Amino acid sequence: METVSVIGDGTAPPESELYRVAVKVGRLIAEKGYALVTGGLFGVMEGASKGAKEAGGLVVGILPHYEELSNPFIDIKIPTGLGHARNVIVVSTSRTVVAIGGGYGTLSEIGHALKMGKRVLGYKTWGVKGIENYESLDDFLNALSNAI
Repeated sequence: METVSVIGDGTAPPESELYRVAVKVGRLIAEKGYALVTGGLFGVMEGASKGAKEAGGLVVGILPHYEELSNPFIDIKIPTGLGHARNVIVVSTSRTVVAIGGGYGTLSEIGHALKMGKRVLGYKTWGVKGIENYESLDDFLNALSNAI
């Protein structure tokens, strides 16, 4: 089964726009028949995981610690003990990486993904050369639907 990786703001609360967008993205990924890969924690990672689960998808979490602490929507937990170094694993598992908002951790994932030649689609994320970045939700979701 092919995968799509979703990265982004790990602190986005469920009532935020970024979380709600992540839910839509996760749902779209599952509806298209892809498994979802995230860092397994909260914020955008949780929103995407929730959306994928609601659509009957498979969700894999690449966890930063050895414990299996994760958001409640993860099917397969992979505890790495690698901290932020797990970001390389998250983005290397998929041909397409989706970035939603995010801070420096997301920026590092974007950098690794671009270095590996991955396609990176972003919604309100870092303005880095090589990212297909969108401010319009409709344009972003259409581009993602056509990319996967």
